[in-house]
Amino acid sequence: MGAAVGLTLTPAPLPALSRGAQPLAAPLILAQAQLPEEEELLRRRKGKGAKRDEQRTPRAERPAQRERAERPAAREREAVKRRTAEPEPAITEERLKRRKEREAVKRRAAEPEPAITEERQKRRKDREAVKRRAAEPDAPAIAEERQKRRKEREVVRQRAAEPEPAITEERVKRRKDRESVKRRAAEPEPAITEERVKRRKEREAARQRAAEPEPAITEERLKRRKEREAAMRRPENAARLFDSAKEKPVRRKPGGAGSDQPAARARAERLPESDAAAQARASTDPVQIGSVISEEGRRIERPRRERPEVPEGAELVREVNNRFIFRTNNTYFIERPREERFIIDAREVYYEELPRSRQREVVVRPDGTRIVTIRNRWGDVVRRVKILPDDREIVLVYVEDDYYDEVLEWRDPGLDLPPLDLDIPVRDYILDAEWVEDPEDYYTFLDQPPVEQVERTYSLDEVRRSARIRDKVRRIDLDIINFEFGSAQIPESEIGKLEGVAEAMQRLLKENPGETFLIEGHTDAVGAEVANLALSDQRAEAVATALTNVFDIAPENMETQGYGEQYLKVETQEPERENRRVAIRRITPLVAPVASSE
Repeated sequence: MGAAVGLTLTPAPLPALSRGAQPLAAPLILAQAQLPEEEELLRRRKGKGAKRDEQRTPRAERPAQRERAERPAAREREAVKRRTAEPEPAITEERLKRRKEREAVKRRAAEPEPAITEERQKRRKDREAVKRRAAEPDAPAIAEERQKRRKEREVVRQRAAEPEPAITEERVKRRKDRESVKRRAAEPEPAITEERVKRRKEREAARQRAAEPEPAITEERLKRRKEREAAMRRPENAARLFDSAKEKPVRRKPGGAGSDQPAARARAERLPESDAAAQARASTDPVQIGSVISEEGRRIERPRRERPEVPEGAELVREVNNRFIFRTNNTYFIERPREERFIIDAREVYYEELPRSRQREVVVRPDGTRIVTIRNRWGDVVRRVKILPDDREIVLVYVEDDYYDEVLEWRDPGLDLPPLDLDIPVRDYILDAEWVEDPEDYYTFLDQPPVEQVERTYSLDEVRRSARIRDKVRRIDLDIINFEFGSAQIPESEIGKLEGVAEAMQRLLKENPGETFLIEGHTDAVGAEVANLALSDQRAEAVATALTNVFDIAPENMETQGYGEQYLKVETQEPERENRRVAIRRITPLVAPVASSE
């Protein structure tokens, strides 16, 4: 084998051949002499050479590449031809809709900016303004009102987070007092109980002992008593005792009791011992009071708060802030709608028209209690009843049918009575709150019966207009409430001074839910008479509202009235604090039969 290779590679002279025969002999010799490794090497070289030749050839001229490049284009052309050949309805309705929406979006995008409507521009500006405010520092952007509300919420959260002992001792005491009042109000409410009669006897015994000489009283106690009596003695410029004596002379109606004996005086030989004794002469037969809702009525809209006509005996002078000022019996008198206090927090309020030009108002409370009020054609109250959830009716105001026609006329029923003259100490008739040491004194005083006989039951408006009728019952002067000059606002620091009289009223209402109290407002003599009249009415309303909101005294058990400067306590035309006062009277025996509460 080696010799053969050597022979092959070694050049040797060959016989002369023709030019065409040489190429045939050489390959044959090489094929015979090559090894398998050499053959593989030759094949690889040939493959690389073919690849180089193909790379040097342009891509378009390569068969395989040209075929692969032409396939997608051909498929796309065929797809376009097929779609073109298909009928247009082949495109679904949904596809057409999306196509139109895309075209509309493109058109809107191509439109100039002014094509945006004014409303859209406004919303865009608002959003941009909000973003700018959000990007600004927080503190300057918050308005003063917003900061105030934030502080209030923080204070509320702080109070809520504080432990219960943080409540001051005084606040705890007031809370306990209110809870005690509510518990007493929730207890059964019999008529004047045996316990009340017992306490009354004890008070009478105490008064008798006070009238007797008391050597056991210490010197210090005697000294304080003398100081109080000296302070309670009426000053030299004190006004007359009874309000009816302070009024201007009135021309009496012919035939009246007072006209026959103008100099006569009604002196009580013996004070009535109870409300029933004071009403003993009013009627010998028991009063039969029918149900206030038994009479059928026609439902109407809420009546307008204006008077279509002025009643006989009165003259309309002015209307101020929904208040009507009249002149009657040579004096001014103020009228206003009074049901606003009744309908606060009411579940329902409706009105009905009754025969004889009367109207019935029904206020339904959340607990089911109903306050039913019947008014005559002038708006005067002739009946008022509280109906409890168990349908028990409690009479608050009642005018007998025999006197109904007299109520229609604005006439002072006190003109038929002689002047009142009582031989009792002033402190037993008027209680100055300034000199009250024991809150029990309020209850003791308000529980006293009238100072003279009651001829009949009067309407609320008759009592409000007649000083002579009001003089039949005692009076508490709340001179501890200091009103600023020209103001009807009760300072928050003064509200607590009403607690003693409020507890007394609650005790009386527990014993008899039909009690009615008159809250009177007064001013000094500085300023116009009509303006003082409106101011005094606002002061009375402020006290009644405080008694309801703070001490839970039902508004239907209170009536308010302002009297301006008509009944001065101190005779002076200068500013005087004692004349800027509020007074309270228990007028139950004047407006409701005692039998209705027993």
